[in-house]
Amino acid sequence: MVRSISSHSIAPANVLRGDRAWDEALPQIKALCSRPLVLGRSVSTARQRQRFVADLQAQGLKPLQAQLQFDCCEQDLQRVSSEADGCDAVLAAGGGKVLDAGKLLAHRLSLPCITVPLSASTCAGWTALANIYSPQGAFEGDVALDRCPDLLVFDHGLVRQAPPRTLASGVADALAKWYEASVSSGDSSDGLVQQAVQMARVLRDQLLIDSLTALEDPDSAAWVRTAEACALTAGVMGGLGGARCRTVAAHAVHNGLTQLEACHHVLHGEKVGFGILVQLRLEERLGGNRLAGQAHRQLLPLLRQLALPVSLDDLGLAQASLSELQEVCRFACREGSDLHHLPFAVTPGALLEALVGAAELSPISL
Repeated sequence: MVRSISSHSIAPANVLRGDRAWDEALPQIKALCSRPLVLGRSVSTARQRQRFVADLQAQGLKPLQAQLQFDCCEQDLQRVSSEADGCDAVLAAGGGKVLDAGKLLAHRLSLPCITVPLSASTCAGWTALANIYSPQGAFEGDVALDRCPDLLVFDHGLVRQAPPRTLASGVADALAKWYEASVSSGDSSDGLVQQAVQMARVLRDQLLIDSLTALEDPDSAAWVRTAEACALTAGVMGGLGGARCRTVAAHAVHNGLTQLEACHHVLHGEKVGFGILVQLRLEERLGGNRLAGQAHRQLLPLLRQLALPVSLDDLGLAQASLSELQEVCRFACREGSDLHHLPFAVTPGALLEALVGAAELSPISL
């Protein structure tokens, strides 16, 4: 059987990484466009985006700025689409949801896309995928795109300015690549998928070694390895493995948690990291997988050391009602959810039990 794979969906056409990568990118941006739409959202990155606009103007370009009001959602996308008339590229600068919005906007307008991550919180700057949220921040679905960005600019100096919390969140999101892909695709007979899964394992090992040092010392080589692992290497797995290197329960739990307003202050990777613990608990209790229990015992202290949430209380859900937690579980277990890539059935009731007991240490089996 012949399988088609496009290089455009594996990786960005060009990637610039390192200190002063933004300055090095300016000639490439000028070659791509003359009137880019500079897209952002956060007040904390507004000054940085103003610098981008000034630098682009110094290159003779005529950038137009657009401000997102929400996460990547249809209401924003439709409004910004109408404002983008006359633009010949989309330059998205910010966190994962801004980068997703920029990619999806460029996809719909058939324009070149430039992503400039301002943190290492996700690999959204790399991938040919965008998540859609409601204006209230609730996950609605994802959209596969035709291609990865035309240019990814990962400037170490810019990313170092982000709060350390964003890097810890990126570590959790990147760790999920292994815990999810090994379940959904570990028994694949496809060589490329097998290799993508093993790359995810190597990525996990690197993060287990480097992440604490990276958080303690942003000027260290460990920081560079960790930040690039989260923002760049993590994207390779999905690009190489494609839809068959799937997310599983960790991201399904994230999607369910976004349905609660009380959880909206929690970052994407923070929810995903909690979701890994929930998935491992499900694998151990429902799947009878002793290795999952061992993995849980290994991962739990690391997440705590990284100040990542490991319980409902940590997520701000100490006062959540039973009906609210049931809503999370119903959404995570809905038809078509990635949670069903687990090799056993999971009911909302079983998931609720795993949510409540995510931080409980399981007994060591001999």
